[in-house]
Amino acid sequence: MMASFGQVYMKLGLTNVGGIGLSDLLSQRLFSVLFEEHVFIGIGLYAFSAILWLVVLSGSELSFAYPLVALGYLVTAFLSRYYFGENINIVRWLGILLILGGVFLISKS
Repeated sequence: MMASFGQVYMKLGLTNVGGIGLSDLLSQRLFSVLFEEHVFIGIGLYAFSAILWLVVLSGSELSFAYPLVALGYLVTAFLSRYYFGENINIVRWLGILLILGGVFLISKS
């Protein structure tokens, strides 16, 4: 979930600064984007989620833990709808449900 919120914050920040292109990766504009408030918070949340992931990996089998990351698809879909008004059509919802079905099966093993 932390990674999903990190993604939302980064997207909010990129919306504020007008986005970034590949050519900006080698320019000073990159620093203004990275230090935009929402982008910076998003990167921090994403980094914190990576640290938490290390805790999960230290106590779980990778083949069990990694599929649980797919729960982020559901969280991200709801957050995208709420924060950005994104239209999530039935095909996307079905795809998310299919993935969640796989996560459910793995969690039962």
